[in-house]
Amino acid sequence: MERTRTRTRTRTELRKVFMNDLDPHQASGPDTHGVTLRPPRPADAPAVWRLVSESDILDTNSLYYYNLWFRDFADTSVVAVTGDGRVAGFVTAYVRPSRPDTLMAWQSAVDPGHRAPGLAVRMMHELADRTAGRGVTCFETTVNPGNRAVALMLRRFAHERRLDVRTEVLFGTDDFPGDGSRPHPPEVLYRMTPAEPVPRHRAAAGSTAAAAVPAR
Repeated sequence: MERTRTRTRTRTELRKVFMNDLDPHQASGPDTHGVTLRPPRPADAPAVWRLVSESDILDTNSLYYYNLWFRDFADTSVVAVTGDGRVAGFVTAYVRPSRPDTLMAWQSAVDPGHRAPGLAVRMMHELADRTAGRGVTCFETTVNPGNRAVALMLRRFAHERRLDVRTEVLFGTDDFPGDGSRPHPPEVLYRMTPAEPVPRHRAAAGSTAAAAVPAR
């Protein structure tokens, strides 16, 4: 059987998609591009698998994996579907068993052929809103150190939700022995938590100090 050849998405194309999320004129909000966000279904697995496999920056899992994920973790994942039923993006995520207040966003992508500025941020907000009733207040994901566009997208998401961002290397290159012909880059953990309020005594001290500065 002849295989249909698909065009592989380059790193540059995918980064352009995430950079669209940084457009200051496109804030998260009502959809203006005919995209609906909803929990995934096993029927979405083939489209998501193709989106991942056509990328050269995402780890490709089996189609069986996505079928199981969308059966068991649909409540904490999201797909973006166009008006004609095509999957334009997705996020797979789960609530960490040892930290039930934390949602770990494990894999995400946006179809480079679909022009929907802010879609990646919108999907993250959708998951945050949906899981808030389960007590989720913190968010985690990992980013390749060279993927600046995704890092900036995450910081925009954190800024819009008033979250503090802390980063650390979760898994180093040595944690991926024998992972293909090229070394696997480190996975940097982005942990986003509710911003800590300024203690009252510090706020009061700051106000007093400001009042003591003479006007110029």
